[in-house]
Amino acid sequence: MRVVLQRSGPASVNVDGEVTGSIEKGYVLLVGIAHEDTVEDAKYIAGKVANLRLWEDDDGKMNHSILEVGGDILSVSQFTLYANTSKGRRPSYIDAARPDQANELWNTFNGLLEQEGLKVETGIFGAMMDVNLVNDGPVTIIIDSK
Repeated sequence: MRVVLQRSGPASVNVDGEVTGSIEKGYVLLVGIAHEDTVEDAKYIAGKVANLRLWEDDDGKMNHSILEVGGDILSVSQFTLYANTSKGRRPSYIDAARPDQANELWNTFNGLLEQEGLKVETGIFGAMMDVNLVNDGPVTIIIDSK
């Protein structure tokens, strides 16, 4: 499982002109799921997301977690994180999980984030989405369960 975490100010996901999820402050998570990923991978990443210290304290050092600053999550399924571009000019997505498996694990992951105490907003699995965010910092972290 692979997640691109972007610390964000206001962020939203639009599908067909309608907002499906939005946050004022927190993390936008682009979530990629591979064939071999399991609930254990989702638990590992959910724990990392909830507890990484990526928010500044009074001295300007990243010492606070998203839980400590009251941020929320905007989770967006993103199979293209498993694009293989090693050959040719058209990426291969053979390493990405099949849609039914990926959707189930993405929903499980979102539930695990909620169990960590986070409010989770989402896009719509498999839809063409417009993701809008104010990248704060910018702070962008890649978390891989492998």
